[in-house]
Amino acid sequence: MQTGIANVPLHGGQCPSWLFEKMKQLGSAMVEAIVLEYGPSEILRRLSDPVWFQTFGSVLGFDWHSSGLTTVVCGALKEGLSKNQGELGVFFAGGKGKASRKTPLEIVEAGEKYGLSNDLVALQGTSRLVAKVDSAAVQDGYQLYHHFFVFDRAGNWAVIQQGMNEKNRYARRYHWLSENLQSFVEDPHSAVCGLPETDVLNLVYHDNKATRKASVALCRERPEQVSRIYQSIAAESYREPDNRQLSLFTENYGASSGHGLAAPMGGRLIMTMPKQHPIPSAKHLDKILYQLYERPPECYKSLLETPGVGPSTLRALAMVAEVTHGALPSFQDPVRYTFAHGGKDNYPFPVQRVDLTHSLAVLRTAITKAKLGEKDKLQAFKKLAQGEEQLMIPS
Repeated sequence: MQTGIANVPLHGGQCPSWLFEKMKQLGSAMVEAIVLEYGPSEILRRLSDPVWFQTFGSVLGFDWHSSGLTTVVCGALKEGLSKNQGELGVFFAGGKGKASRKTPLEIVEAGEKYGLSNDLVALQGTSRLVAKVDSAAVQDGYQLYHHFFVFDRAGNWAVIQQGMNEKNRYARRYHWLSENLQSFVEDPHSAVCGLPETDVLNLVYHDNKATRKASVALCRERPEQVSRIYQSIAAESYREPDNRQLSLFTENYGASSGHGLAAPMGGRLIMTMPKQHPIPSAKHLDKILYQLYERPPECYKSLLETPGVGPSTLRALAMVAEVTHGALPSFQDPVRYTFAHGGKDNYPFPVQRVDLTHSLAVLRTAITKAKLGEKDKLQAFKKLAQGEEQLMIPS
């Protein structure tokens, strides 16, 4: 399931080398402590929690409200734990930019290096599908540039990926977790936080089941027929807007009938497209329609996994599905919903290097003793956390 989304502003500058080194050391020590006490699956759960992840980055000393927290924390964990993956049973792949495209290769490399019995091909497919859902099925205006894939020996996995919106200069972080995952294409979001966007075509929202089903059915229709209907929609979209017309693919359907079609005016149906969603290329659509017709997908998941099927194809199919099948799309942005050592931009106060070093030393001592069978210090941390939770519970 997708456990969360977080929106954070873009910040300039780079993480200082001394801070990144401290983040690598302290972050690695904290992950080791969690794995020793709770097992590998627990670190996957925590990384998939957007609030925990944000707090984790803040504890490590990074800016609490910067988009760089995502990429820097993931990079610090990947580098800091590179030699301990086999011992911990937790493996890291992917990252920012070009590193994200190496994810499938790094999954296989980890399997070969550590002799994993996981279905590596399935993990590679999961990595691609998760990225496809957030880049193509959830059309929220954020272009993915970061994909971080974490998995354990049992085949459990978590994903942290991030996209950027060039217009508002915000980045949106998406968290995924394999545990309790029911479907990749219907309500994969469970605890989402961030700034809601308007006019988001979320094709994995449960109310869009009819749109998904009709889109798959259209792949079995003659491409010429689908293309003809689509082109007629595109032609109508350039007409002058009217108060009584249907503005297709917006949240305002006041003039719409129960089937998503506007009331005829003078014997004609007129629809107006919003400017922020340009009509997908008819030439590209023709090409992909023939590919889909020759090998029609069995379900929406298979449609998503088809090479060449991207946001424009899914949007075009949804548009035709509304006209031909009366499948009115629903627009629901998946978004719904600390400082321990300061931040690297000196906010809310400068990073306290002495405190960071002390925290690291205490944690390393606890980990060393825990490996020798002496878990007193780790248990003390656990009791301290439990005590804090009790203090936070209102009487």
